Amino acid sequence: MTYIKPARIVASPCPERALRPTVNDIAREAGVSLATVDRVLNARPGVRDKTIRAVNEAISRLGYVRDLTAANLARGRNYRVAVVLPDTESQFIQSLAKSLAEAGSMAATSRTELRLHRFPAEDPHALAALLSTLPDRDYVGVALLAPETPVLRDAVRGLRSRGLPVVALVSELPNAGCDHFVGIDNRAAGRTAGVMMGRFLGGGPGQVMVLGQSLLARDMIERRHGFDEVMQRDFPGLDVLQSLETHGSPATLRQVVAEMLSNAPDVRGIYAMGDGNRALTQLIEDMRLNGKLTVICHELTPHVRFALEQGQITAVITQNLGHLARSTLRVLRAKVDNQPLDEGQEQIRIEIVLRENLPAQPAPALEPRIDQVA
Repeated sequence: MTYIKPARIVASPCPERALRPTVNDIAREAGVSLATVDRVLNARPGVRDKTIRAVNEAISRLGYVRDLTAANLARGRNYRVAVVLPDTESQFIQSLAKSLAEAGSMAATSRTELRLHRFPAEDPHALAALLSTLPDRDYVGVALLAPETPVLRDAVRGLRSRGLPVVALVSELPNAGCDHFVGIDNRAAGRTAGVMMGRFLGGGPGQVMVLGQSLLARDMIERRHGFDEVMQRDFPGLDVLQSLETHGSPATLRQVVAEMLSNAPDVRGIYAMGDGNRALTQLIEDMRLNGKLTVICHELTPHVRFALEQGQITAVITQNLGHLARSTLRVLRAKVDNQPLDEGQEQIRIEIVLRENLPAQPAPALEPRIDQVA
């Protein structure tokens, strides 16, 4: 019998790892020092345009892909971000704050810290004063939900001039020069409400009441425009009344809605573009109008969920707040690192909820840590 000696098996280095270019390869290819490569990669000043081009061309030729996580760990870098929300009793704002706290807790392992700040909802000057202090608190980025005013526009521009990216949440700030908007397409949401209202009411005849907190808020403006587009085009038999502003006050909402219902007896539907659904459903119940009106609102808050189950609200246009919160952190990190966004991943989608497809009750979220405005 012939004995065959087994071949010796020698593990070879991973070819992918062996071929992966490093900063040393970039420096050698571009003919510069490692320190120069580091300055270019981190967009630090003091490098000539010709040298920057040489380094970037070397990166392109070598196919270098930077591992930002490893680089940030090596530098001990932290992402400390501020999220600024109005200080109101709105269930939507409270739900959003909890979703942001949960996203911040999950992101802590990637060296991200989220701090929540609240400001008086009707005081743009207090908001501007708060924003002016953020660059001195070691924040790297800011996310903000607020109406766009001249004072706010100046404050946002001040933040960006000091190197902080600013992301608008839920309601766009188109004239403030923010770096990104995280939220649904509010004009499309208004069009969606128009389609549902028109079909639920059979095209008319009748009147439709429209409620909003403030027409200074961009999300309210966009929703109203989208709603009107569909109603005028597809349901001309329905008369859409002027917007009623409530300014976030339940008492004001009750007053203006009661007056409108008294003066417009043909109202068959109500489109509630913002908060105030608790006061609205209570008023409808007090006036014995349950089941007689088609009510379409936004955001699946705890009260809206209950009102859907009871048949007080007909349909809800909502968005996944967990997705919105996680997207906010991803977008801010990408802006800080000057990296491209995955637009598909960051698109917040419009969802329609009826009593028949009401999702299961979510688990309680973490209570957010809040810095109040003095």
